[in-house]
Amino acid sequence: DYIAWVDRYKLPEEEDKKRRTEIAAVIERTNEWIAKVPQTFKAVDVVMNDGLQKMAEATAGKPFQIGVFVDKKSGYTLAKPGIIDVNVKATGRENNKAKLGVHAKDQRFRIEATGKAYFEESNVPEDECDLLNINLKLNAEGCKQRDVISFTVIVSEMKDGMEIDRRGVSTVIHIV
Repeated sequence: DYIAWVDRYKLPEEEDKKRRTEIAAVIERTNEWIAKVPQTFKAVDVVMNDGLQKMAEATAGKPFQIGVFVDKKSGYTLAKPGIIDVNVKATGRENNKAKLGVHAKDQRFRIEATGKAYFEESNVPEDECDLLNINLKLNAEGCKQRDVISFTVIVSEMKDGMEIDRRGVSTVIHIV
């Protein structure tokens, strides 16, 4: 229960309200997608798991600026099968830097899909930047109309070469 976690954090009123509002919006939007998009149980799972990721992200808050965009849209978007451009932008707080992080050991991105989809990782930049602005390639050539893809990109906030914070941003794509 993500709202219970927000309760435990005992945040300042404005931040508390912001996180609760974001969690409620994720629930509403995810339910809309579950009602309209999936055609299979697997697709329902992908969209539902994406919603859970988004609620966890809302619960954790966003202490530094980060955005993940597909066709200039974030969170919930549409794309055609093929190579999908994913733009990641971030900046650290107070002169800190940002860099693309790792979701789990040996796994840079969390990805779940009803079709075959993966990030092309051969040219992924490893540098720390004042303003991270990178373009990733999501290969969805193995997907067809009505497939769904959910992925999470992790960005690390860096200070003096050390990771001091990290956040994920999840995106769900309906293949049209």
